[in-house]
Amino acid sequence: MELPLSKIRVAILGYGNIGKSAEEAVQAADDMTLVGIYHHNEMDKIRPQNTDVVLLCTPTREVSAYAVPLLKQGICTVDSFDIHTEIVNLRRQLNAVARESGAVSVLSAGWDPGSDSVVRCLLQAIAPKGITYTNFGPGRSMGHTVAVKAIDGVEDALSMTIPLGTGIHRRMVYVKTCEGADKQAVEARIKADDYFRHDETHVIFVDNIDELNNVAHGVNLVRNGVSGTTHNQRMEFNMSINNPALTGQVMTACARAAFRLKHEQRAGAYTMIEIAPVYLLPDSDENNVRRLV
Repeated sequence: MELPLSKIRVAILGYGNIGKSAEEAVQAADDMTLVGIYHHNEMDKIRPQNTDVVLLCTPTREVSAYAVPLLKQGICTVDSFDIHTEIVNLRRQLNAVARESGAVSVLSAGWDPGSDSVVRCLLQAIAPKGITYTNFGPGRSMGHTVAVKAIDGVEDALSMTIPLGTGIHRRMVYVKTCEGADKQAVEARIKADDYFRHDETHVIFVDNIDELNNVAHGVNLVRNGVSGTTHNQRMEFNMSINNPALTGQVMTACARAAFRLKHEQRAGAYTMIEIAPVYLLPDSDENNVRRLV
C-alpha cells in the first residue's frame, strides 16, 4: 500500500527517560516529523490540525487519562502501558473511544508487553502445544520504578528485576525515603502494589540511588512445545537492551502503524499482536517483501 507522501506528524507527551528516547527515534525516522514535545499539563496545546499521532510517554497508570481526550479529537495515540492484567480492560475502553472518533490507539507498545508479545504469538503459532517462559533481566524495570516513586514518603527509587528461571522473578527495590517517612509503611505499600505482589520482592533502603542506577535490561524467551504431533520443539529468543531506547523505538514504529490504520479507516484500539509487522516499517509493502521475505 502507498501512503500519502507527507511525513507523519508526531508529538511526544511526557519527557522522562522514554520521552527522550522517543524523541531520538522520531528524529531518526525519515518518514516522520516531530511537531512538539509537551509536558503533562500542556495536553490542551495538541490539536489535530498539526498532529497525527501522540506518543504517550507517561506513567502507565496515567495512560487512560491522556489517551481518551486525544482520541476524542481524532488524534491517534501510542502508549507503553505495561500492567499485563489490565491490558484487556484498557483496550476495551480505548477501542470504544477510538471507533467513535475515527482514530487509532496502539496500546502496550513497548518491548514487553509489545515486541515480546509478537514473539510469544509467533512461537505459539509454530508450536501450538507447550509452555513459554519469559525471563526478564537482570535489569531496571521502568514501570516498577515509576510505581515506587509515586508512593508517599519515597524521594527516589530503583526497581531491579532478577530472573530466577521458568518465568519466575525476584524484585530488588532500592528506595531513598523522604525525611521522616515511615519505612515500614513504605515497604508495605510497595509489596501490596500490583507491580510487586505476585513476585518475591525485597525492599532495601539506601542513601543514594544514582550510585545504583542502570537502564540496561533484557529478556530470554523459551518455548518448549509440539508442532503437529512432533514433540521436543525448542525455540529461544534473547536480547540485551537499553530499556528506554528500545521502548521509544517500538513506540515510534507503532506510530507508523497507527497512522496507516487510520488512513485505511480501521479505527479502534490495537495491541501489537493484532498489527501486521509490515505496518511497523517505512517504505512500500512490495519493497519490504522484496527485502525481508
